[in-house]
Amino acid sequence: MTDWLVGLMESLGAPGAGIAIALENLFPPLPSEVILPLAGFTASRGEMDLVDVLVCTTLGSVIGALALYWVGALLGRERVLALAAKLPLIKTSDIEKTEAWFQRHGRKTVFFGRMIPVFRSLISIPAGVERMPLPMFTLLTTVGSLIWNTIFVMAGYLLGEQWSLVESYVGIGSKVVIGLVVLAIGVFVVRRLAERRKGRHAHRR
Repeated sequence: MTDWLVGLMESLGAPGAGIAIALENLFPPLPSEVILPLAGFTASRGEMDLVDVLVCTTLGSVIGALALYWVGALLGRERVLALAAKLPLIKTSDIEKTEAWFQRHGRKTVFFGRMIPVFRSLISIPAGVERMPLPMFTLLTTVGSLIWNTIFVMAGYLLGEQWSLVESYVGIGSKVVIGLVVLAIGVFVVRRLAERRKGRHAHRR
């Protein structure tokens, strides 16, 4: 992956880094924790302008987020509810509760969500489903992405040849986030199965 990123930046410069970040939003397995520090390191060598890197990567973040926003918008609330009704262990009330929560905390979720691994890509979809006003979504995404991108680009810029240390440390945080998500899903499944069993026993009585 590093060779591919290096080749992309050598061919296109800062816009190449922006394209990589746009793809990272659409395909979370492409880690920004690698792309951004590497872009910063490349800038430190004088091969790209630092400001151009920050502008292009933030623009890439916004473009990727808007693409997922429109996926959610096109999918729409009714389709989400229809899909939820067909999924095992999922109730439409779960979606309605999530919807109510997002309506209360949507702005903070979009802003801070841009700085959480994995979650930073996924948050754009419910924002689209709920049709958060596009100017507000774009503003929050831009500011949150600029903060995240600046931290990692500057880390790579300052660390130089040791830029890969950033991915090593942040990778731990990403694993923690993924672990918490898996744990939350496991707890949800166990509770839902327990509710079904209680319902069956009550029905038999």
